[in-house]
Amino acid sequence: MVNFASVVPILPVSDMKQAVINYERLGFKVTAYETGDYAFALRDEAAIHLAKVAETDPVHSQVAVYLYVDNADNLAEEWKHVPGELVRPADTVYGLREGAYIDPDGNLIRYGSKLKS
Repeated sequence: MVNFASVVPILPVSDMKQAVINYERLGFKVTAYETGDYAFALRDEAAIHLAKVAETDPVHSQVAVYLYVDNADNLAEEWKHVPGELVRPADTVYGLREGAYIDPDGNLIRYGSKLKS
């Protein structure tokens, strides 16, 4: 049987240069191919790939990523000045404190941490 090591989402972006800047502001270390059509964004153990596409439709995007973090409130504070739309964390009935960020290309990044006892 084959063991899976990890899953990495690939997010579509319309402007790679701007996406690299944006994801660096989100705290990711971003490495882009010289061709400008693909990039790797890494932060701690989390990885996201960025792929340049001809067009994106932020209003109708159905791309989503979920990041488990140690403190959702601290992440929201870090991300509050980054271009895009930030939804502040709120407690859920299933024991997580969750928030969301939508990047300028319409990619949804939800994030959450366990509620403190």
